[in-house]
Amino acid sequence: MRIRPFNQRQTNWLAIVAFLLTYPMAVWAAEDESSSHFVWPDLASGETSRELGVAQPLRVGETPPVTRLVNIRRPSLDVFLPEKPNGTAILILPGGGFVKVVPDKEGSEAAPWLNEHGIAVFVLQYRTNETTPDSEPVWQRPLQDAQRALRLIRSNAEKWHIQPDRVGVLGFSAGGQVAAILHTCGDDAAYEDFDHIDALSCTPDFSLLIYPWRVLDDRSGELLPQIRVSKSSPPAFIVHTHDDASSSLGSVMIYADLKRNNVPAELHVYSNGGHGYGMRSVQSSDIGSWPDRASDWMLLRGIARAAQSE
Repeated sequence: MRIRPFNQRQTNWLAIVAFLLTYPMAVWAAEDESSSHFVWPDLASGETSRELGVAQPLRVGETPPVTRLVNIRRPSLDVFLPEKPNGTAILILPGGGFVKVVPDKEGSEAAPWLNEHGIAVFVLQYRTNETTPDSEPVWQRPLQDAQRALRLIRSNAEKWHIQPDRVGVLGFSAGGQVAAILHTCGDDAAYEDFDHIDALSCTPDFSLLIYPWRVLDDRSGELLPQIRVSKSSPPAFIVHTHDDASSSLGSVMIYADLKRNNVPAELHVYSNGGHGYGMRSVQSSDIGSWPDRASDWMLLRGIARAAQSE
């Protein structure tokens, strides 16, 4: 029997059929509760573009590889839900110096650890500052995205099996700077209300600040004026290293203000480990133990659940 090859018209039709069959699956996957969700209903506050961001080329010899996203104009949340939820959620703000976002090393790699404790995880890919006007602080749009994300998470509390009063923030590096501002600014949102979601609180119930970047004002040597700790600030867990060029003095001063205001807090300054380690260990440093200390703190605060015996 001779098999005849497809002609060009048949090939085109096959391609169309394949697209129609796979396109709905792609849409369903994007809408699945364990994938990604846009933070804003359309254009983000003050934006004119809907660019989702692009990944920079991977760096040669970097093992494991690290993803770095740039030109993010439409922020999104990657959702990681635990098998046994305990009602707690954490919004992760990755680092990247505001010129990029590192969604794995300082984001999704924390999800298995937190999910194991029953905590739902939401990794925010906030806007980067390629088009930020010089008159606007580089942290402002990421702060807007974080505030909106907290409100979005609370608005979906029933769907994601969380309690609206158990939603915290975990910030790394530049994300830690945003988290420190977010931790202390209360419900004073940095954007105008869009819809009914913005009636909800944009204040975290607790925060984990992991090597928060440049929280000291270079001129005054004091905390950034946007970091205003008060007696109503939520509990905090803070990590830094002594040899971090983004000085641990900033973390110490945040802790001191929390202490002065009688806010529950815990500070760990490791002797070495540098900056940007995320969840990963560093050779000749015990900085890789910080998630264990954070687990202890969350268990003590009732944020995480104890591991169930077999």
